[in-house]
Amino acid sequence: MITYREIGIVQSPFKEPKGTPIQSPAAQDIDGVISIYPEYVEGLKDIEGFSHIILLYHFHLVKESSLLVKPFLDTNLHGVFATRSPSRPNPIGFSIVRLIKVEENKLYIRDVDIVDGTPLLDIKPYVAEFDIRKPERTGWFEKNVHKLLTTKDDGRFVK
Repeated sequence: MITYREIGIVQSPFKEPKGTPIQSPAAQDIDGVISIYPEYVEGLKDIEGFSHIILLYHFHLVKESSLLVKPFLDTNLHGVFATRSPSRPNPIGFSIVRLIKVEENKLYIRDVDIVDGTPLLDIKPYVAEFDIRKPERTGWFEKNVHKLLTTKDDGRFVK
């Protein structure tokens, strides 16, 4: 049995999944705050030196998972591992956000595509030299990625 503990909570203007941007590039300039629990604050040392951070979080509002899903950017069924659908065997999400400032246990972030009240599992610094890769192919996304900025969560994966 694998057990994870949340390290904090994400606060955002999105009170429900429906209407939430589906990826952080589509959440341009949307602000949020992460409140880190007191026992994890020491782990924030030196994080203010990074312009971007990677957030790993639990999709706490998602209904049961499915191995075949109809993702937001397409009308066809795809294997869940070929999508970024929140309906997964392990409902873990990730977002890359801008880190604006740190004040005690609060991280002020921008480009937030996360529902208010989402449990945060981990934070990692974003380092371009580690994280940027030039893809040779992007599967079914290739024909649909142009829809990103106009597509919002429609609530299809919520309990």
